[in-house]
Order: sequence, then C-alpha cells, then structure tokens
Amino acid sequence: MTAEAGLPDTLRDLPAWTPDPVELADLELVLAGVYRPLTGFLGSFDTAMVIAGGRLADGTPWPVPVTLSVPKELTGHERIVLQDPEGVPLAVLRAGEAWQDPTTQGWRLAGPLEALRSPAHGPFHRLRRRPDELDAPEGDVLAVATREPLHRKQLGQLRQVAERLAAKVLVLPLLGGEHDESLVRALLGVRRELPDGAQIIPVPLPSRGDRERDVLLRAHVAAAYGATHLLAERETEGTAVPLVVPEPWAYDADVEVWRPVARIEPDHVQAELTPERLNELLDAGEPVPDWFTPPAVAAELALARPPKRSRGITVFFTGLSGSGKSTVARGLADALVERGGRTVTLLDGDVVRRMLSAGLTFSRADRDLNIRRIGFVAAEITRHGGTAICAPIAPYAATRAEVRRMVSAVGDFVLVHVATPLEECERRDRKGLYAKARAGQIPEFTGISDPYEEPDDADLTLDTSRTTPDEAVARVLDLLVGGGWVRAE
Repeated sequence: MTAEAGLPDTLRDLPAWTPDPVELADLELVLAGVYRPLTGFLGSFDTAMVIAGGRLADGTPWPVPVTLSVPKELTGHERIVLQDPEGVPLAVLRAGEAWQDPTTQGWRLAGPLEALRSPAHGPFHRLRRRPDELDAPEGDVLAVATREPLHRKQLGQLRQVAERLAAKVLVLPLLGGEHDESLVRALLGVRRELPDGAQIIPVPLPSRGDRERDVLLRAHVAAAYGATHLLAERETEGTAVPLVVPEPWAYDADVEVWRPVARIEPDHVQAELTPERLNELLDAGEPVPDWFTPPAVAAELALARPPKRSRGITVFFTGLSGSGKSTVARGLADALVERGGRTVTLLDGDVVRRMLSAGLTFSRADRDLNIRRIGFVAAEITRHGGTAICAPIAPYAATRAEVRRMVSAVGDFVLVHVATPLEECERRDRKGLYAKARAGQIPEFTGISDPYEEPDDADLTLDTSRTTPDEAVARVLDLLVGGGWVRAE
C-alpha cells in the first residue's frame, strides 16, 4: 500500500507500513528521544551485539533489540512511511539495511527515522510527555516504573524512600499490557497519597519477557525523564540510574497500618494478600479489603477483572466437519438464553462464511483469515461482557492459539474439542463434502487431504458419537457453571 494523502508530495508515493504494537512503542520512544542515542531501528550487527552482550556495536550499553519487521516485498525500498493502526503517518524510515533474522527467518529493515508528527494513538495520550517537554529537575528524582497499580504497601515504601532521599517522585505507568486504561486510572486515583509534586507520565513500553533486560530498559527510560534513582524489587547491575530496593514492609494487625517489618512484632504480622487470592476475590465479585489497597485502586481492579458471572467469555468449539460442533453450539446458545443473565452471540462456521468471510477461498491462508475474523468479532463481544459461541472447524493449532490470545486479553476463553471420529463424520456427511473430497473434487479438505491438528489445550473434549446432543450441551454447561461463568439452576 502507498502512503496516505496529506503528506508532502515527495512522500505520497512511498510504500506505507504499520509496525506491530511493540515496534510502534519503540518508534514513539525513538522519536521522543527517550531511546537516545538510538535514532532509528537497529541493523543486524547492532542487534547481534545487543543480544550477545547488551551493547551496541560501538560499545554503548543498550539492553534490548529495537528492530522493525516487514514483509519481504518492502525490503527493496529506500524509504518507507511508518503509520499507526489508524493509518496516520508518523515517520519516514530511511532504510540503510535489509536483513533476515536468523532465528525467525523474518525480514527486518534498519535505518534512521524522520518524524512526521507526534504519535496520538493509545489511552491517556494527553498525559504523555517528551523528556524535553519537562522542566529540568532540581535535586534527586525517584522514579517508579510499573505495570501494576500501587497498593498500600508500595505507597508506603515509596513515601519512605522518597523522604530518605529528599527526592521528588516520578511515576511511569508502563503501557502495553492488557489493561492500560485501568492502570493509569488506578495510579491517578492514588495521586493524593503520593508525595507532593509527584508527576505521572504514561510511557508505551511493552514487556520484552526478560526480567533483567526489562529492568535495564526501565532504568534507561527513567534516566531519560530525569530520574536519578529507580525503585526496584531487587538489585540489577549495569542500570542507567541507581536502583533503590526498599526495606521489607508488612501489615501490622495490632495497629492496623503498613510499616517496615523491623518495627512489627512477629506475631502481629498479617499475611499479605497473594495475587492468587486477590484474583479469587475479584472472580467471585467479593470486595478487596481496604487494608490491602485504597478504594480507588480496588474499583479499577474490579473493572479490569469483573466477576466471572458477568465477565465476557468466548466458548470456542473446534472439530471436523460433521463432528456435531454446530449442533452442540446452537444447543448451548439456546440453553444460556433460557437461563438468562447473559447476552449470547452464536458465530457458527457456515453463517460466518456467508456474512463475515464471503469471498474467501478454502486455501490455508484464507481459512486462517476466516478464523482470525471470527476471533476478532468474538474478542469484541467478550470485551463488552457478552458471550460469544464459535463453531468453526479451526484445524490449525497456531491460529486457535492466536484467537485464544486475542480473546484472553479482554476476557475469558474456553476451548471445546468435538473429537468425533472421522469415520462417524464421514458417515453423517449430509452435504456430501467428504465424498467430493475423496473423489478429488475439493482440494485441501480437512481430515482428508489437509490435516486437522488436534488440540492439546482443550478445556473439554466431546465425542458426539457416544453422547446425545443434550448430553453434550449439559457437559459444556457443567463446565461453565463450575467455572463460575454461568449461574446454577
């Protein structure tokens, strides 16, 4: 595709590309100067040096690869317009190197970036600041770079360390998780409990999945925003600013306050609320205790993780053609409507093919696209608290996993494998599809000339050659009731 109109004439004919979410975050931070000395995406040698030793080729410490993946057809262009998901042009990449990742075999482009406009996508953009938009700090600045809300324990530790350092406080909510909006609202909700003059500046910084490198990157970002210290859970060597690990705190049940463990009698220490127990409370719709977190944070936790009985959910049936998945899916939809309490949408394979995926062929690429479209719609239904029931064949494990990730980011996902044997599916064959496939009239037919990858992550397995439709529906309902998503009759 070519770049959008509205660009200078010299750029309108350039190809345009939308980076993935991590690359978009990197793009924004490069353009904002947060990633200085980086001025663009890294080449193969710099990337290899960073992975191997945490340094750029010139010896400058740098913790993570900052690369741009592109389709192979874009590697022959000297300049590319990079745009956000809405198609807004953000920058021009002047490609200095096209290279192939030795691990993934995917193609990368490296080179400096020329800013076109400031990124404007993502939540709470009005709170974001470039480092050069801030006043130069006077004295020490203690940064907290977090993907989690600050509960009473962390707030107490933060105040204690800030007072000891006589430092101002900078809170950096790290965006790129499942509930960015709730994170920022939760931190804004405890602003009064932060030291006077504390600033809250959201930063798009998805996790790289490596704890040590993530800490090093957080420290670099904090330093770019003027921090002189970074609050951390443990020591890590080589950070851009010193890490400060607070002393252990606990809840003193005798005087009902959080304070340093050293000042509490051992038999007065109340056990901390574990993440597992916190999730149990939220799943059941029970209140989060005030001693653990301020009410503003508790409210955001409940919004981000609603009780299971009102949380959005996708029930995804997969199985061969003729396995009975559509029959069970329709029976489940009817049963849920009869019980009440949930909004139900049935996305059956044949109906989706006519309405959502008309024009697609039965090639592997188009079948995958069909499942992704179903997953996208199911995720939106789930996001808004509804129940999506899907019944496609979905033969490929990787595509099913993609849908699971898509839905799980906004709600819950249940996979039901309708494992009716192929022989029984062929015997039923009401549409004559298997006979045509056996005769070679239908290429790439699942179960005959194309594989069905049986799931190893199914939450429930059914065989409709051994159960009636009503019995199969009852088993799915039992799973949903037992999991807390559906009320028992």
